[in-house]
Amino acid sequence: MADEATDRLRTFSGAVALITGGASGIGCALARALVARGASVVLADRQFELAQKLAAELGEQARALELDVRDPEAFAAVVSDLMQTEGRVDYFFNNAGIGIGGFFEDHTLEDWRYIIDVNLLGVVYGIHCVYPVMLAQGFGHIVNTASMAGRMAAPGLSGYVATKHAVVGITRSLRLEAAGRGVRVSAFCPGVIRTEILQDGGVFGKFVGELGASLSDAELERGRPMNVDAFASAALDRVAANQEIIILPRMWRLFDWFDRLFPGLLARLFARAGDRSPFQPRPPGSPQDPPAPA
Repeated sequence: MADEATDRLRTFSGAVALITGGASGIGCALARALVARGASVVLADRQFELAQKLAAELGEQARALELDVRDPEAFAAVVSDLMQTEGRVDYFFNNAGIGIGGFFEDHTLEDWRYIIDVNLLGVVYGIHCVYPVMLAQGFGHIVNTASMAGRMAAPGLSGYVATKHAVVGITRSLRLEAAGRGVRVSAFCPGVIRTEILQDGGVFGKFVGELGASLSDAELERGRPMNVDAFASAALDRVAANQEIIILPRMWRLFDWFDRLFPGLLARLFARAGDRSPFQPRPPGSPQDPPAPA
């Protein structure tokens, strides 16, 4: 029964996908890639005018809805609208998020509330609305956007790391619950992707205290950021293969492997370097120090 239901999930031609944070960054790139593969997309974003502009560019396979993921009632209304108009939801890209960088002592309680409301509770609200729909229809795939910050620690990113670890944990637990019920669950764990979240601007986050207003271009380039459209294309291939944790760019799998095989290594490297920056130290043999994941 579950196998039959899963077979009804379209990959990707004819599928219906809901994307939060769909107006920019990874969400925007996913929308472009999905439409190119024959899917219809609903772009849900608080940047409504930007979402409308993107939907117009993508054509009749796309439309925009206004959504602040911090509002569970608004989330429920978006899902209700989608089901009334489309009658199904194949993919839910639970993607909206923000970044706040800075040392723990520089974070205010308001900073913590903001990042938890968006990055954690926003993900929870989305699953709460979409998962029952997918269970009722007997198929679907939920893809939560986490980060390599959900797989390892980094100085200067306590709030971001906390929320992204939580998203990875929710994904893995829900995947176990959904197994055999026709619903797939995965998480994106991108390393450094060339998106707006890497830069200051208020909408996507901020840096507080000693870390300054934003990362410099030189600092960004140290991590060899992956083109966001290349990320979306490769990530969708892995979604189709139903991978649980999707790590891109590929070099970040090495850092993930090191952190798990030698759990104290990064801490020792940080201590030896006396590093007070938001950048990861390089494992032995690595040619560069990559910055903290975006």
